[in-house]
Amino acid sequence: MPAEPDTPRRPRVLDKGRMEGFSDGVFGFAATLLVLDLAVRPPGTPLEQVLRGWPGYLAYLVSFLTIGAAWLLHTAMTDRLSGTDQLFLRLNLLLLLAVVFLPFPTGLIADALRDDDMNSERVYVTMYGLTLLTISLLGSALDAYARREHLYAVKAGEELRSPRRKSLRGVIAYAIAILIGLALPILAVAIYFGIAVYLVVPFREAARVLRRRHSTPQ
Repeated sequence: MPAEPDTPRRPRVLDKGRMEGFSDGVFGFAATLLVLDLAVRPPGTPLEQVLRGWPGYLAYLVSFLTIGAAWLLHTAMTDRLSGTDQLFLRLNLLLLLAVVFLPFPTGLIADALRDDDMNSERVYVTMYGLTLLTISLLGSALDAYARREHLYAVKAGEELRSPRRKSLRGVIAYAIAILIGLALPILAVAIYFGIAVYLVVPFREAARVLRRRHSTPQ
């Protein structure tokens, strides 16, 4: 018997495989783009030229760790999805849009730090911070939408509680760092580095492994 015209239809749940493959490719491409801005800076001896490029190395490291953190959270989410829907796919595209954009402000802050121009540093570091904040917010939005629409497998969403808390703390820290960067751009970059390390390194799991190793009888 055909459904009544006014009967609400449940949104169609789509297979997640193609989204995961496309997303992993975009994350990898964005991370690869970061290396294109690394270069030696003449004049000087070869060692001086290499050392003079430190702003580029710092910006590369912060951005690579940030993309890595976003990929880790994205992987944790998508592994636990039972499927996706049309709106989830579009939210995912927005996240990928922000991730692929990150190499652009990364190159800008490297140049600004190298030229020691305070005005450029302030503008570019703020732009960089807003990009990092956008990536973090969109990752949180994906997770919130998946929970609201029950896209996670049964009870699988609870396994994301720890990454979810980390992500929320990261959002708050990014907002604070952006404000600090208006006055002290270099300090803000250092904070962005600290946030990236915090999001990537599983400190609790590492401590648990070390405690288990020391408690194991020899």
